Amino acid sequence: MSDRIFGVVGILLAIGYAIAALAIEESFLSDAVGPKAFPLIIASILGLSSLVIALRPDAEPEWPALGRFVEVAASVVVLILYAELLPVAGFVVATAFAAAYLAWRLGSSPLESVAVGIGTSVGIYVIFHLVLGLSLARGPLGF
Repeated sequence: MSDRIFGVVGILLAIGYAIAALAIEESFLSDAVGPKAFPLIIASILGLSSLVIALRPDAEPEWPALGRFVEVAASVVVLILYAELLPVAGFVVATAFAAAYLAWRLGSSPLESVAVGIGTSVGIYVIFHLVLGLSLARGPLGF
């Protein structure tokens, strides 16, 4: 039954996403495909996948223990905080903390997770900002 509920929620989410995509106003400078194409493709894939899940559910899924749900909830909270702190702390600092926490929860030791967080943050900054010239959120340190 939980698969069917998940499938129906996914279908509703896909419908909402498609409605939001159709509300995007097109500029006279847009390309031939337009800004609505990619969100509509994502909504279609989500809708079809959810339909398959709703119509052909597993026999009876095994739900993880409460401790695993708490870990997933904590990761979601960290990602929400990451999005909120990105403009305040800047890309490099916010990404380092988020990546370090997620690496730690995925099984790295605390020291390894700090190294992974810093390496991920600096690596993405170098590639996207310095090499490709894309704009990333600046923090109080200027990067």
